[in-house]
Amino acid sequence: MPGPTAASPAPAAPPGPQLTVRRLILLSIPAILIGVLSALSLRAVDLLADQLDDGLWTNLPKSLGIASDSPWWIFAVVTFTGIAVGLVVWLVPGHAGPDSATTELAATPLKLSVLPGLAAVIILSLAGGVSLGPENPIIAINVSLAVAILARISQAVPPALIGALAISATIGALFGTPVAAALVFTGMVGEFKMGGSLWDKLFLPLVAAGAGSVTTFLLGGGFGTQSPFDPYGAPQPFDLLMGSLLAVVAAAFGLVGIYLFPLVHRAFHALRHPLLFTALGGVVLGLLGAIGGPITLFKGLDQSAELLADPSAYPPGQLTVILLVKMAALVVAASAGFRGGRIFPAVFLGVAAGLLGGALLPGLPLSLAVACGVLGVVLAIARDGWVALFVAVAIVDDVTVLPMLCIIVLPAWLVVTRAREMLITPDDLARERPGARLPWDRVTSAR
Repeated sequence: MPGPTAASPAPAAPPGPQLTVRRLILLSIPAILIGVLSALSLRAVDLLADQLDDGLWTNLPKSLGIASDSPWWIFAVVTFTGIAVGLVVWLVPGHAGPDSATTELAATPLKLSVLPGLAAVIILSLAGGVSLGPENPIIAINVSLAVAILARISQAVPPALIGALAISATIGALFGTPVAAALVFTGMVGEFKMGGSLWDKLFLPLVAAGAGSVTTFLLGGGFGTQSPFDPYGAPQPFDLLMGSLLAVVAAAFGLVGIYLFPLVHRAFHALRHPLLFTALGGVVLGLLGAIGGPITLFKGLDQSAELLADPSAYPPGQLTVILLVKMAALVVAASAGFRGGRIFPAVFLGVAAGLLGGALLPGLPLSLAVACGVLGVVLAIARDGWVALFVAVAIVDDVTVLPMLCIIVLPAWLVVTRAREMLITPDDLARERPGARLPWDRVTSAR
């Protein structure tokens, strides 16, 4: 019998395990457990960071009779934070895990011995005013804990699925809603080796994200809504044109930071030792904080609320300074060995860009202007249209801007789709230190 010709269709790949109703029900139990534990882990980190924050920025300066917003105090605290983070990365076992500049939201499990050091540098960074969010490190911690715990309880849940559920649960906890996790996972479900419809594949991530977001809500955390704006209302052609222009400019501004990112990363890491380049990063961040003031510090969520509470208090010149300082702080923090995510600072940059655009384009409703600014910057930095759309709507707490944003996102996506991502690739690392292999460069995977 002759074999298949070149035109013969390739044999179909065997289907993965089917997501039957019984299987979905059984797997919902570990999904709920992962959701609750992920939210508790995030909340614990936040509470510890808040306690240290109060000590560094309220209690200590008050006891010394010092204004906590004075430039030299900002410089001192952020510089100290850089030194402290550098010491942890250098001396603590596991070196606080892989450099966050080289990681995305999806994370592989780390050895449990790495997690204390990673948690310590997150807490130090969040409390010390570093312009990074907790998302990348806390996802890595939750994935590692979930895989380790469930592997001891049962072998019935594949480690890859455990990791996916932990990622979804943590995203749900971070934003206080499972919607963000569902949007992220619509682009990932094709990797799930399971049969069934899209909703079958999304079911378990949504269970985990729902459990995480409900737990976060009960614990008093979450992304929250902060906008004082009136609902946008009916779409207008002029608004579509001006909003598209604003989103494109905001995305282009984000790309400026992205293209500077590998250059700045290379400059810091030329010092070779984590204590040196992270301490220097703290010095630079301290100088930037002294210039930009307290509003340019931290991950940016509370600072976004501060901007939105009284937009008229920030003239265009001040907003321009805030934008430039915060972008520089994000690039430096992400480059200098700190551990943290880039989405929350991108949201702050988007809010500032939207307020500046609204001031320069007075005919554009401010709620739409802010949403377009957030859409553009987050789209450039996160490179995920679903996340950008979700955050843009959530930050202004106005679903009536969504139809406009669904069109405005298209030209903004054309600006960013072929640009490099805000990520240090293996090729970038090879150019930075050819042939070198330092202990703190190793990815300490649990596998």
